[in-house]
Amino acid sequence: MRKSNRAAAGAAAWRIVQEGTKPGKPSVFARAGAIPRMVGKRLRGQYTELPASRLVMFLVAIAYIASPVDLVPELFIPVLGLADDIGVVLWLTSSVLGETERYLEWERRSTPYVQGKVVD
Repeated sequence: MRKSNRAAAGAAAWRIVQEGTKPGKPSVFARAGAIPRMVGKRLRGQYTELPASRLVMFLVAIAYIASPVDLVPELFIPVLGLADDIGVVLWLTSSVLGETERYLEWERRSTPYVQGKVVD
């Protein structure tokens, strides 16, 4: 992805992040910290609310964003070339925000507490 495309995709993703972190919702840092736990528990079969197909789609989206190869190259069709990159970033950002919010809620419901402390 070219620099200008990355900047536009980043700006659009940031707007989604701001919308997804309104008061009363988990912070971006809480969500980012939850990603490794969520994936680890999914791979161990403890967190089954995240379908394997969705996890694979996240990985495919990350690979597409990182890859220098585009389905619609900016060189030939600049507007569509930018739109596909931004679309993937927006989908990935909004999907990960939603999944991490669901995971944090699941984690909160399923974590036993004794006198305000987490029990392993």
